[in-house]
Amino acid sequence: MDFTDKPTLTGERTVLRPFTEADAEAMGEIIQDPEVVRFTFDPSVELTPERLRSWYGSRSAQPDRLDLAVTDRATGELVGEVVLNAWDPDARSCTFRTLIGPRGRGRGLGTEATRLIVGHGFERLGLRRIQLEAYGNNPRALRVYEKVGFVVEGVRREVTFRDGEWVDEVIMAILDREWATLNATVR
Repeated sequence: MDFTDKPTLTGERTVLRPFTEADAEAMGEIIQDPEVVRFTFDPSVELTPERLRSWYGSRSAQPDRLDLAVTDRATGELVGEVVLNAWDPDARSCTFRTLIGPRGRGRGLGTEATRLIVGHGFERLGLRRIQLEAYGNNPRALRVYEKVGFVVEGVRREVTFRDGEWVDEVIMAILDREWATLNATVR
């Protein structure tokens, strides 16, 4: 199993599709959003238009990770990304991360996008475990992950200093059998 196949996953509200170089400009705007910066990366990282074009243009060629654009199904607008990476083939596990820009928030798009890619990871890729790390001061993300079925496994206390305060990192995971049980009752 590897991540060479870059699928398009369609839900009721979102379509997850492979990135192209043309997505760089929209993603550049999204990742400059103050909330995205606050909860995802060190703001000292310089993300030039050239660097973004190179990054998003090369996502479909990566055999060890799956980066998909999150789009609003109704309009086709790019609103964020979902990623499965840090793949461990022996443990059949990987790490999940996502970011949703301001025009995609508060409408269930992030929750559905998370469900779609996690379902793909378990049902199509044969993963056994998907884990994530999220800042403890990001209740919106933590709520989404819990709704999808992720379970808190631990907290790394005061792991980073952001916006004038020490912030915890919450470690969460979901196992294939938990996903199967949750989705057997939903369908």
